[in-house]
Amino acid sequence: MTQAISFFYNAKKTYQDAFMQLNLRHLLSAIEINNKGTLTAAAEQMHLSQSALTQGINKLENELGQQLFSRSSTGMFATPVGNRFLTRANRAFDYLFEFASTLYATDKRKRQSFVRSITSRQLNAFVKVAESHSYTIAAARLGLSQPTLHKSIKNLENLCEQSLFHRSPTGVEPTWRARQLRRFANLFIAEIHQGLEELAEADGRMDGTIKIGSLPLSTAAIVPKSVLKLLERYPLARTTIVDGPYDEQLNALLNGHLDVIVGALRHPAPHADITQHKLFDDPLSLVVKAGHPLADVKQLTDNTLEQLKWVVPSKGVPSRQVFDDIFKSRGLEAPKDIIECSALAAIRGILLNSERASLLPAKQVEVEVSCGLLAVCPAIIHESRREIGLTVRKNWQPTEVQKAFLRIIEKDFLI
Repeated sequence: MTQAISFFYNAKKTYQDAFMQLNLRHLLSAIEINNKGTLTAAAEQMHLSQSALTQGINKLENELGQQLFSRSSTGMFATPVGNRFLTRANRAFDYLFEFASTLYATDKRKRQSFVRSITSRQLNAFVKVAESHSYTIAAARLGLSQPTLHKSIKNLENLCEQSLFHRSPTGVEPTWRARQLRRFANLFIAEIHQGLEELAEADGRMDGTIKIGSLPLSTAAIVPKSVLKLLERYPLARTTIVDGPYDEQLNALLNGHLDVIVGALRHPAPHADITQHKLFDDPLSLVVKAGHPLADVKQLTDNTLEQLKWVVPSKGVPSRQVFDDIFKSRGLEAPKDIIECSALAAIRGILLNSERASLLPAKQVEVEVSCGLLAVCPAIIHESRREIGLTVRKNWQPTEVQKAFLRIIEKDFLI
């Protein structure tokens, strides 16, 4: 077993532990060596002696348990795994430099000083406080005393040359600048975590993570089947499936808390930093309770659609847009007797206990139909198609485990 495996996969060690122990200045020095091509140029860029730089790289390799560079009489050259990891780390530091540019747009020296001075512990502490809105909760989660946590945040504020939090009746609130930093910090951490997972993949340990956002009313079959197939191939892979409203999932994706969202696509795309990939068109069907007068109707008239009482998603959801477009395209007045609901369990309950109807994917209610609880009207509503697909961050670079998940979905569901 290599040193990397023994470090990362000790029962008491995690990728988060590995991140917390990383010396970011040493990591930035390694990036400079890889980018500049020589130890001399990198030492000059980092304002370090060559001996100090060499010692830092040795310590970094010991922390990672991987040889990032091969040494020879002509210099230091990145190993294949080292080049892969440092390329990933360089992407991560781009986020910090982007934030530093918002702080010191015209002062290159201060931008470099900020990035070279910040630590992994400061970033992690900051994110925990910003997301919990509480020093008490953050200190407990980090296993730190509150004075230690306050000192870490204060040092970060000194680097930013401004306060990042202000007191509120419920705890602390991040400033606008802090909310900006939170996103870049989360993306930095997510990128480094992916790099650490790739180091493990290079040693044959395929226990990386994939964090999946599963949109309501869209992914009854796609996500579960794809996750199970992924685990058949990589039993140690760690998967997280998150359900919830689109806006929450989009925010999580943009902040690095999710890797991919599976479900109905939005048009136009709601954010410039995402990319959407269509898998297939998903028709919606009229769903009612078993025994409903429309359960066996093969053709729906405009008058029937107008007279129905409906359960529909909230405005802004693709299936709601489909619902509204059906009436608009037919020149019909929009129904007034509607219940807005995007929770599938609640929709099922309402349909089972009323004469209301809803537009749902037929596959979403297969179990209820087979049990004789709900019915799918055989009439085809031609205007009811939505695009189902994948949403990821622009320029996101998946690990091998994450690529495998995407390949499984595309193989099974791309049309």
